Amino acid sequence: MSNVTVQKRGDCYQYKFEIAKVNGKRKFMNKSGFKTKAEAEREGIIAFNNYISTGQTFKETNISYSDLLDSWMNNHCYVNLKYHTIEGYSSIVRKHIKPNLGYYKVSQINRHILQDFINNIYVNKSFSKHFLNNIKKVLKSSFTYAYENDYIKINPSIGLKLPKYDVPPDDPAHIFTEEEIQLILNRFKNNHCVYYAMLTAYYTGLRIAEVFALTWDDIDFENRTISVNKNVLKKNQNGGTKQRHLSGNSTTVWYIGTCKTQSSYRTIPIGDTLLNAFKQFKKEQLEHQKNYGDSYMKHYKKSVINQFNNKTEIKIINAVNEINVGLEEIDFVFVKNNGVFEGTDSMKYPFKVIHFELGIPCRFHDFRDTHATRLIENGVDVKAVAKRLGHSNIRTTYEIYVRVTDKMERETANKFEEFSNLKLL
Repeated sequence: MSNVTVQKRGDCYQYKFEIAKVNGKRKFMNKSGFKTKAEAEREGIIAFNNYISTGQTFKETNISYSDLLDSWMNNHCYVNLKYHTIEGYSSIVRKHIKPNLGYYKVSQINRHILQDFINNIYVNKSFSKHFLNNIKKVLKSSFTYAYENDYIKINPSIGLKLPKYDVPPDDPAHIFTEEEIQLILNRFKNNHCVYYAMLTAYYTGLRIAEVFALTWDDIDFENRTISVNKNVLKKNQNGGTKQRHLSGNSTTVWYIGTCKTQSSYRTIPIGDTLLNAFKQFKKEQLEHQKNYGDSYMKHYKKSVINQFNNKTEIKIINAVNEINVGLEEIDFVFVKNNGVFEGTDSMKYPFKVIHFELGIPCRFHDFRDTHATRLIENGVDVKAVAKRLGHSNIRTTYEIYVRVTDKMERETANKFEEFSNLKLL
């Protein structure tokens, strides 16, 4: 039975349907003036459906999914996400989603099409579970954007699932032994920018972008603390080459960025070993500045406007000492002898050496893993470790950074021996 009734009133027809009661009394919505019964019935059904949909009229759009993705990138990603996340999503859109789904109208795409797309990538590509999950994130976020902006009436990305990975992903973390740490530090004892950066990561658990963002005013020698209040990030500009920036042709520009999360802003205490290392490194830098004189490289803050979200960003400007830039100077801790700042790129070649010459399969982030794991296995309260690492809760600390070591396993067995009182034959 239809919810819409059509009645003839004089020479015209009217539609009528019941709406919500007011003060317990039945109410109706109606409109007359239609020349035919069919016209009144058709318009009545449209009006009823609009009423059920809270009065918002939905009009199907002909926009392609490719154009929708462009709108999503410009109006959501560039406004809300961090640079490296945007770069990753942009690559996924360009290489995988647009070639396979971009030619559809966004209103044509249903959940079956999206699930087939994910399944086919899983079958035909050897992507990791992490990367496939990022593809799913792009699909879900873009279609949520389409739904919230009335491009579609039903969100087809709801309920998308990743195929089951039969083989658990390998844990990429490598927990350094003391012997490995000593071997690595000895190998780079003549490259003090690299040496002291690694030492800092090992003794603090800082992320690589936090380490290379450190400036000398972040080191409080009196109170024996390090303040973590920024990151560095690299943006590749259009044009140019991949040569080093001293050639004048680099595509790389460094920026001062915000910390990863709110809890990443922190002040952490440091011990004598790292404190004395900083004092020695600071003394060396002052000597280098004196020796290089006017050719020593300095770094400055320049406020620029992000073209996508109109927010102010801090761009790092480089100039030799003899040039008066007229901007606020940035006194980075980890620079080369001539003052050149290469940011996290400073670690690219050293880790090739660590992998192929020293035979240690690892990443810079493993200094952070090792720092957290050693603290936990030596009885430091996990809440204190989480705060030191900049985590908002201890679950992250346990699940991501703290690994079970041989020492932990041995101590577990020994603890059981201590409280077990069985008398055996």
